[in-house]
Amino acid sequence: MKLIIDGHEIEAQSGESLLDLIKRLGLDTDSLKTRPLAADIDGEVFTLNYVPVRERESETTTYQMRRAMRKSKGVVKLIRYNDERGRNVYERTMQFVFFLAVREVFKEAKVKVKFAIGAGIYVVIDKDSPLTEAEVELLNEKCAQIVQNDYPLERKRLDINEAIDFFERDGQQDKVRLLEWRNFTYFDVYRHGDYVDYFYGEMMPSTGYVSVMNLQYHAPGLYLVRPDKEDCDKPATEVDMPRFASVFEESDRWGELMHCETVADLNELTASGGLRQLIRVNEALHERRFSEIATEIVNRGAMVVLIAGPSSSGKTTSANRLATQLRVLGKSPILLSLDDYYIDRRLVLPDENGEIDLEHINTIDVAQFNTDLEALLNGKTVEIPFFNFKTGSREMRGHFVTLREDTPLIIEGLHALNPVLLNPRIDHSLVFRLYVSALTTLNIDNHNRIPTTDVRLLRRMVRDYETRGASMERTLGMWESVRRGEERWIFPYQEGADAIFNTTLVYELAVLKKHIYPLLRQIPPDSPCYDEIRTIIKFLNYIEDANVEDEIPPTSILREFIGGNTFYK
Repeated sequence: MKLIIDGHEIEAQSGESLLDLIKRLGLDTDSLKTRPLAADIDGEVFTLNYVPVRERESETTTYQMRRAMRKSKGVVKLIRYNDERGRNVYERTMQFVFFLAVREVFKEAKVKVKFAIGAGIYVVIDKDSPLTEAEVELLNEKCAQIVQNDYPLERKRLDINEAIDFFERDGQQDKVRLLEWRNFTYFDVYRHGDYVDYFYGEMMPSTGYVSVMNLQYHAPGLYLVRPDKEDCDKPATEVDMPRFASVFEESDRWGELMHCETVADLNELTASGGLRQLIRVNEALHERRFSEIATEIVNRGAMVVLIAGPSSSGKTTSANRLATQLRVLGKSPILLSLDDYYIDRRLVLPDENGEIDLEHINTIDVAQFNTDLEALLNGKTVEIPFFNFKTGSREMRGHFVTLREDTPLIIEGLHALNPVLLNPRIDHSLVFRLYVSALTTLNIDNHNRIPTTDVRLLRRMVRDYETRGASMERTLGMWESVRRGEERWIFPYQEGADAIFNTTLVYELAVLKKHIYPLLRQIPPDSPCYDEIRTIIKFLNYIEDANVEDEIPPTSILREFIGGNTFYK
């Protein structure tokens, strides 16, 4: 049969894999920038070991073409590292190489993925003695050897009970507990020799594809370092974000305190009724942290609190809860939104590509913001503008503000931590910078973290549907643009914050699933977002939904997304 691979027509023979065809076309390369890592067939991601045409025996020899290939009419798009799906495929395979190296070097050691910071994935190794820098270098050498040996990675489908029995024998009890919640009769794994694992998505054809990786010692664990963003043919430089690392470590301790570190833990708490107590503890931990930040603000004598964070991080609720804690300390804070300093939409100029970027710092009237803030800090009364999103223009509605010693400003917005926002005439010692984001440390299992971006996407999909009537497809269609804006305008400044608050609630996925799962199931296969929807559904299939909303406080961060937040009444 004829296939069209990245625009190249080729006759596929029975039994040939996509990788065979790619090599015949001369499309395989040694550079990670250009090398195909996986394939997109009708919106679904496939390993390059996928065989599109398989021979079957009958009275006459015929050929069987699989469903995805039939739907795509033979059109195959190759996925490379510049595609987020390609980066995910690469990361899974890199982790497989690393876990295989640990198994060969330390035999009985257990590995747990903790979190990702920048280009680094932080992992700890549970073994008889503490990990040393020399041992990390030994692991680096072993990984390089596994890559050089170019072991093929075989994908195999197991009966669910067979998979549970295998992981039981192999000592991967975390996967055993997770699979007991799986509602399907099978489980797909990747294997090399006697090592079997799975990372809930496709992988590259062999270990030799992991051409760029590095391990960096960071006691008590190490960072598994991914390729550099600007030049993916070399590993990123040293990971050094101490503030973020400390926040993740604190959240990790919270998970241990609440006995909820994996999806299996969460499911068991849901089934036993223990989730209600977890909600109370989790919300209390949030409240205590807001209290600590408020105390720090007062002790520093800050008069302006700038709050920034990516989409669906809970900025608005965080601002209101912080204001409550400042009132407990005798202050009367005033809440403002940086959005009200947007310039009129008709004045926004297109970028170098001729496109309008509404998340650009130039959409904020920085000069007017500084003029007003400087006047307020000097004791003057200022009329604060209001941005009318319906008309796309700024209006004056008689909102006059005067600062006193006991009335600090709380200002939240996308660009609140951007250094451009404050001119040198502003006394920076009076400004406290707070970064908020959903930094989940809940894992699927010990080897599979839940990306923080995924949690924020679920939050936004629920909120957009519940409060704005937006479809799942509309939110997903905008998400890539939202992510690009975050990468450019938020993440570069996060480590410079005076404090970082993790808005994740360890129980929230069990609640969000109840809201979103039925809606996702209604998306038809011909939707342009179907592959992303299918991936989310596959992930949510492991989570038990919980009917506990009567337990969630009306001021909870989660209420910003599921509704019922009393700050907005």
